[in-house]
Amino acid sequence: MKQTLRMLVSIVVLGIVVGLAYADDLTRTVLMKKDLEGVAGKEVTVFMAQYKPGAKSGKHYHPGQEFIYVLSGNGKMEESGKPAVEMKPGTILYFQSDPKSPSYVHEATDLGGTEGMKLLVILITEKGQPLAYPAK
Repeated sequence: MKQTLRMLVSIVVLGIVVGLAYADDLTRTVLMKKDLEGVAGKEVTVFMAQYKPGAKSGKHYHPGQEFIYVLSGNGKMEESGKPAVEMKPGTILYFQSDPKSPSYVHEATDLGGTEGMKLLVILITEKGQPLAYPAK
């Protein structure tokens, strides 16, 4: 458990450093993908989600546990059936969904004037799942 925690902290630090260099349309850039040690059939994917000003993610869900850390920019997260959540640097969000039965469908929108929004995302899923599924 301590080794996994150290690994996640290292990933967050690396993601912050790498994330400062990115800017483009809405993109998801995988920084790391590996088997989750000690948990059979699970993997962890770390990726950077980058939004240009005014960009939206589109309604979607992730097939597992999702941890989001807002590196820069301002936006909002709208989860189906719930009030919007403000996203600003330092905001941390958590979602969990079963890939066979999505329990959270959400859409993120950048609200920044010129900066765009950058998110560091850690996703824990069954091995081989995609980063996201579009909502039906």
